[in-house]
Amino acid sequence: MPEFVPQERIAEFINDGFEHTAWRLETRTGYASDQAMPSYQEFLRTGDTAGEVGHRWFDNVRRMVASGKRFERVRLVDNPPTTGQRYLLACGRTNVAAGEGIRCLWRDDAERYGVNLSDFWLFDSRTVARFHFDGERTVGMELVTEPTEVLRACQIRDAAWHYAVRYEEFRATSGRGGFTACRSTGRRET
Repeated sequence: MPEFVPQERIAEFINDGFEHTAWRLETRTGYASDQAMPSYQEFLRTGDTAGEVGHRWFDNVRRMVASGKRFERVRLVDNPPTTGQRYLLACGRTNVAAGEGIRCLWRDDAERYGVNLSDFWLFDSRTVARFHFDGERTVGMELVTEPTEVLRACQIRDAAWHYAVRYEEFRATSGRGGFTACRSTGRRET
């Protein structure tokens, strides 16, 4: 059984505990934490959302990016996307506006390219914060610094980032609701 760390410990990394890069792989079909957000209910009612404008997450991202740090993530998307994934696609523009680099990768492409199907944060290519779930609910996180596991997370990051498509392009080519016809190009977006 892994040793879980308090959420506050992960928040320390996200708020100031990393030197240059916080990178996230999001693999779930939905997240209970998203469903608790007011913007999720807005999305269910309207099919779109302005995101959580004014949320402290975005203030922190802007502050970190202004200091020269990077926030990046790759989101796996099913074909067709689940409701939770469509929500993240709708509100991702708020993350991007705050300074995050987001790319999307179709799940079947991720499997073909060897991208691990488990959520994690990777801080400065040195520390992995691995999520553990019960369905869509996060039940704990563990911090991993063992070199072999960190190297594997770096390899997954590199493959996912290489094959994923920038959020703006993914959203534009996928259309707001017509995701089923869109396929990834398998080319790197720079």
